[in-house]
Amino acid sequence: MLQLLKGRVAPVICYLMRRHLNVNQSRSASKYASFSQVLQLHEKQLIGHAFPLQELARHLAPTVDTSCFYTFQPNYNDISTAEAFFIQSQKHVIDYFTSAVRMDHAPELSQPEVCFLGQSNVGKSSLIKALFSLAPDVEVRVSKTPGHTKKLNFYKVGKFFTLVDMPGYGYKAPKDFAEMVEPYLNQRPNLKRTFLLVDGQTGLQEMDNIAIEMLEEFGLPYVLVITKIDRAAKGQMARNVLQIQEFIKKKTYGCFPQLFPVSSVYYSGIHVLRCFIVHVTGHLTLSS
Repeated sequence: MLQLLKGRVAPVICYLMRRHLNVNQSRSASKYASFSQVLQLHEKQLIGHAFPLQELARHLAPTVDTSCFYTFQPNYNDISTAEAFFIQSQKHVIDYFTSAVRMDHAPELSQPEVCFLGQSNVGKSSLIKALFSLAPDVEVRVSKTPGHTKKLNFYKVGKFFTLVDMPGYGYKAPKDFAEMVEPYLNQRPNLKRTFLLVDGQTGLQEMDNIAIEMLEEFGLPYVLVITKIDRAAKGQMARNVLQIQEFIKKKTYGCFPQLFPVSSVYYSGIHVLRCFIVHVTGHLTLSS
């Protein structure tokens, strides 16, 4: 009986140790949701956390053209100013607003909008949750099952702008995906930028290329966000980034030349992405 108990105790202890480790890692990562905490890091760590592309540039050959890595270059004050838009208060309410399954169900809003589009397992809802991490009351449903988002989900950021979480394409996409998404992209007058998410582990996939072709056909301004950079090895990440940058340069017209690599787990790149959102919605002019 004693041997049996020992056999059961060991797995339980291992489970509790793993759980304790995961909780500590989660707490350690979440403190960097605010840029004020990132500013406490040493300069090298700060640059790597806030500007992942600049960190990546350090590992590339000197002959590699990295000029597009610096197209959008906010200073620390710009990033802090933009972050204030993502902090909720009584006078500045940030919350889920409504959902729509078709364009004629979408709310008529006057403030600028940005939308997030990508494959069903690219981490779209996780990214939006990370963007809203300073407003913890905002309910962003995140599922481990790909294809969880089936509607257009609207999140209002006070009276300033709206973020729209689009259904994912590819695996388990809604059957009426095209009928739902294309009219929104093509007809939404206040849409300022589409953020197309690409998995940092895999790079551009065939379905991503189709999405890019659609955005190019509609003549929409868009930007590529590279997700899950915490899961990709540096060499793999560098190859994917350089291949995507070359694709943008040679094959696109409406794509912003700079990529935005992010980790929704450790908040790397999240602060600059927030800043870019506030900038393209017309609420921030860069200091320099």
